[in-house]
Amino acid sequence: MADEPATPGTRHISRGRWLVVIAAVMWSTSGLFAKSPWFDNWPIGGRGIQFAFWRALFAGLIVLPLARRPQWSWKLVPMVATFLLMNVFYLGAMTRTTAANAIWLQSTAPFWVFLIGTLVFREPVHRLDIVRLLFGAAGVGLILNFELRGEAWLGTLLGLASGVTYAGVVLSLRQLRTFDAPFLIAVNHLFTAAALLPVVWWLGIWPSGIQWPALIGFGMVQMGIPYVLFTRGLRHIPSHEAAGLGLLEPLLVPLWVWIAWHHHPHYQAPNWWTLVGGALILTGLAIRYCKRIER
Repeated sequence: MADEPATPGTRHISRGRWLVVIAAVMWSTSGLFAKSPWFDNWPIGGRGIQFAFWRALFAGLIVLPLARRPQWSWKLVPMVATFLLMNVFYLGAMTRTTAANAIWLQSTAPFWVFLIGTLVFREPVHRLDIVRLLFGAAGVGLILNFELRGEAWLGTLLGLASGVTYAGVVLSLRQLRTFDAPFLIAVNHLFTAAALLPVVWWLGIWPSGIQWPALIGFGMVQMGIPYVLFTRGLRHIPSHEAAGLGLLEPLLVPLWVWIAWHHHPHYQAPNWWTLVGGALILTGLAIRYCKRIER
């Protein structure tokens, strides 16, 4: 029997899914840039802030022309503040611990959103929510139990903090859902760049040679363009399905780092507890999103 022809509706849904998948794959290249040996001459203490500045600057510049409806609201303040902190914490974690630790601890954001929604906004709790929260707590607990004893304890805490602040970004965006998405993306990145410029100026370390194209790619290819693709994909599929497809990012981040840099002497391989803890965290997220997609 011949396959039935695709209708315009199914083509739009398929296109939306592919846009989100491509965005997730592009986001997953963060470790390729942050773990690159091209930046080994940057002191580790300020490298995360420098990455956050340059990535935000180039991402903001590529998204800004797409902003159509600038609006002001006091609700922008907590959004840009948590976005700034999230970037500093995440890239600080990426430079101080393994890529797997950094991305999987940041991926705890949905659990923090759930906790805040339950405790502060009194949102209803379902049995499945408890199950996925237990998976997430077990994964985080396992990673912290081992990592806080070692040299990478600060990077581990920064990774956890990036998950908490990421939750703040998500909650802020909920309050701004009627705003123009490219405008919000541009404001977040350009505010981050402006806020970090004095620190970068004080550090007095500037890119050179191959670092320039790498930083432009970090901002535009890894961050700016995927946001545009993701928001366009959301026009055709539900947000919970997009979030489920977005789980590709934490799965792929350590894989790309291993493929690109595992022969480099500074490569940090994830330990067994990171792999098991990350699997527990991702299982908790999959329980949430996959169940909603089935419905």
